[in-house]
Amino acid sequence: MSQSTPDPDGPLTRIQVLAAMGITAVILLLVIQGWRLLGTPVMVPLNWSATNLLLGIGLGLGITLSSGGIYRLWPAYQASADRYVLMVLQPLIWPDIIWLGLLPGISEELLFRGMLLPAFGLDGLGVLLSSLCFGVMHFSGLQQWPYVVWASLVGAMLGASAIATGSLLVPLVAHILTNILSACLWKLRRSP
Repeated sequence: MSQSTPDPDGPLTRIQVLAAMGITAVILLLVIQGWRLLGTPVMVPLNWSATNLLLGIGLGLGITLSSGGIYRLWPAYQASADRYVLMVLQPLIWPDIIWLGLLPGISEELLFRGMLLPAFGLDGLGVLLSSLCFGVMHFSGLQQWPYVVWASLVGAMLGASAIATGSLLVPLVAHILTNILSACLWKLRRSP
């Protein structure tokens, strides 16, 4: 039985998506560790509490609902999001959705809100710069510019929540929940 080679212009395979998520998470964690070895960067603390957990859940729900609204109102974002989810979500099976939430959610929050935000400053400028970096990381081609804009706005919401609460737990939970909920809703809408 021969295996077919994936179409380079078509959707990725499940293994390619999972490998890309895993490799990206490891690279981001290595960047964080390297940065820590170069000095003692200030990090936003996790500050575990029920309140921060609930705030993270609320923010994640709000981001997911906002994404759905923008999807309906902004055709360019709709096309961009559709391209992204077809490339990333379509090949995944239901249990993979957990990895989609955890791997990017943890590694990206540790880097962008945990380390970059305080490095740029725990203020509006820090939120702006770290959220632009977050948005650019989601760039995968010129047709994806609306997705980069949305990712930057989400990054600003996540950064503002870290500053407002003094806790990385809030954006961490929100990011993980947003990824999981968005993926589940997309898969449910396309289920036979």
